[in-house]
Amino acid sequence: MKRISTGVEELDRALEGGIPQGSWVVATGEPGVGKSILCIHFAYAGLRAGDPVVYVTTEQEFRDVMEQAKQLGMDLAQYAAYNIAWRKEPEELPEIVVIDIFGLLKVARQLTERAREESPEKVRRYAALSIDTLIEAINEAYKILAVAGERGTPERHVRLVIDSMSAFWVDKPVMARKYSYQLKIATHRDNVTALLTSQYAPTTRQAYGFGLEHIADGVIHMWMDEVETAKEVRRWLIIKKMRMTAHETKAFKVRIESGRGLVLEKIS
Repeated sequence: MKRISTGVEELDRALEGGIPQGSWVVATGEPGVGKSILCIHFAYAGLRAGDPVVYVTTEQEFRDVMEQAKQLGMDLAQYAAYNIAWRKEPEELPEIVVIDIFGLLKVARQLTERAREESPEKVRRYAALSIDTLIEAINEAYKILAVAGERGTPERHVRLVIDSMSAFWVDKPVMARKYSYQLKIATHRDNVTALLTSQYAPTTRQAYGFGLEHIADGVIHMWMDEVETAKEVRRWLIIKKMRMTAHETKAFKVRIESGRGLVLEKIS
């Protein structure tokens, strides 16, 4: 079985070498526990290995992702990036295809215009943060990267990052499971390994909607101790499940270090 590196050495060891290729893995947890940094590690490891990346970011602009990555010792700027929000077509095959809120807005407008042409009397309007818009944007990115491969050429392995999925059902949490299934059915490929994040509310420590974990092949949960009690920030990570893997079952203490990113310490 081919395994895909998470970009975090200790986590790879805990996963028998990495994530099984083609898997969908969800990183869950409240804000500030390091989920977005784990996404950066995953993307950067892929780029270094020659895997192109589709990077969906709803939490911040991609330039901010790049700046954070640089502070953590991962220079994403050295790789050719293309944002689907741009009007011009890519001049060369990019290494990163970015889907941010501006790209999602562009795709939503395209879908609305297409609906108007098909049914002028009853136009369906698409929102930027809708699951249909996300699916269309990801499939557009796949086309740009030629994920399926052209005739006679091998399929390339691609890494998909979505940070975060919670934005797509924050106003309809009961739809989380349905939307999750829609997304996986429409965008799953054997040569695409995905890392998605799901936000937990700091007050209740519950997910914004339930469902994403049910379609996931792996769940990595991250949390921090109650700061009022601990009087310091103490972060933790545990692998709750990973199919086809005899993974580590104990929690890791997590540090976020400048120039290194996530550093996991095994506890006895």
